[in-house]
Amino acid sequence: MAHHELMGGSLHVYKRENSRFWQCSTYLAGRNWRMTTKEESLAQAKDVAEDWYLGLKGKHRSGDLKTGKTFREAAAQFRREYETITEGTRNPEYVEGQWRRLDLHLLPFLGDKVLSEITPGLLQEYRIHRRERALATRGKPPARQTMHQEIVTLRHVLKTAYRHGWLQYLPDLSEPYKTGGKISHRAWFSPEEYRKLYEASRQRALKPKKRRWKWSCEQLHDYVLFMANTGLRPDEAARLEFRDVVIVDDDATDETILEIEVRGKRGVGYCKSTTGAVRPFERLRDRLRPASITHQTVMPTEDTKGRKTVPTDVKPESTDLIFPITHHELFNEILEEQGLKFDREGTRRTAYSLRHTYICLRLMEGADIYQIAKNCRTSVEMIEKYYASHIKTSLDAAAINVRRSRNKKRVKEATRREHAEQ
Repeated sequence: MAHHELMGGSLHVYKRENSRFWQCSTYLAGRNWRMTTKEESLAQAKDVAEDWYLGLKGKHRSGDLKTGKTFREAAAQFRREYETITEGTRNPEYVEGQWRRLDLHLLPFLGDKVLSEITPGLLQEYRIHRRERALATRGKPPARQTMHQEIVTLRHVLKTAYRHGWLQYLPDLSEPYKTGGKISHRAWFSPEEYRKLYEASRQRALKPKKRRWKWSCEQLHDYVLFMANTGLRPDEAARLEFRDVVIVDDDATDETILEIEVRGKRGVGYCKSTTGAVRPFERLRDRLRPASITHQTVMPTEDTKGRKTVPTDVKPESTDLIFPITHHELFNEILEEQGLKFDREGTRRTAYSLRHTYICLRLMEGADIYQIAKNCRTSVEMIEKYYASHIKTSLDAAAINVRRSRNKKRVKEATRREHAEQ
C-alpha cells in the first residue's frame, strides 16, 4: 500500500489495494479521522488532504469539531449485546433483519458520525436519502413499514449509546410533517369468499389438472381448512411438526378440537383450534408421499401392474413436518381463477389472509377479543386496529340508536298547542 506523510507526520496520504483514489487520515482530538480525496493524482490528492487537515484544525480550535464515540462503535456494542441477551428468545430471521438494516442502510450513512452529531435534522436527511436512493434504484420509495423498521433499529443503537453514557440524550426520532396514516384492514376472505375458496380447492383435489398433482392439490385443500380454523401464521405452520398437535375433547365446548404448540416469531405459544381443523389434520396425518418417506422401514411396494404404492398403515414420525412443502403457486392459481386474489380495496391476498379470515370470523361469531388475541399470539390493540374496526357485527345498534326520553309535561303542552293551531 503506497503511503506518504505530510505536515510533519501528522497527515497521512495512502492508496489502498484495488482502489484508484488516494485516501488521507490524521489523529486529532483523541480520535482518528479519515477521508477519501477522490483524486487519482498524488499531487492533487496532497493538496486536498492538506486543505482537509487545516479545516479540521480550525474547527478544533473553535470548538466546532465533534469528538466522542461514533455511530459505528455504538452499533458494534449493540450487536454484541443483542446477540448475547436475546439468544434463543428472538427468531433468527428477525435478528438477521436487524443486522441487514444496519449494514445496508444505517452504517453507510451514519457510521462515521459522532453520536452527538446525530440530530433530528440529520435523521430527516437520512429519510430523504433513503427515499431518493430507492427511487433511483427501484423506481418507488421504501414502504412505510420498511422505514419504521429501520428507525426501530436506529433507536436500539442510540439507546445502547445512552446506557453507556456515550450520548447525553436521545434525539427526537418522530417523523415531521407526518399525516394521519389511513388504517386499512388486513386482506381477508368474507364468509362467502371463504366458502368459494375451499370449494374450489376441494374440486381441484378431486379433479386435479394432472394426475401427478393430486397429492399437492389434496395438501393445499387441507392447508386452507387448517389455517382458517387455527389462525396460525404461515411461518408457524411451516415449522409445525406432528408432535406439536394433539386431538382432544374440549370440556368447555364439548367438541373435539386440536391443541397446538406453536413456535414462531413470538417464541413458543399455544393455540386451540375450532372443530373444523380436526378432519383436515387427520387427512394430513394419514396421507404420505413416497418422496417424503425417509424411514428405512417404510418402502414403497409394487402392485400387480408394477406401480409403486405406499402401505396405508404407515404413520409419520413425530418429528415430521405437517406441511413439508409450500404450495404458493397452486394457491395463487386458484385465487386468480376464482377472482379472489385482490379484495375490493386492491389489497393482495396471500396465505396470511387465512389467518386474518380466522380472526374476523371469530369476531363475527361474538368471540371474546382478549381470548382471540391470546389464541393468535398477538395483542388486543392489533386486533382492534386492523380487524375489529371493519367488522359490522362489532357495532351494537341498540347502543347506537338511543333516543332520549322526552319530558311528559312538554309532550302534553306541545300536543295541546298543535291542536289549538289546527
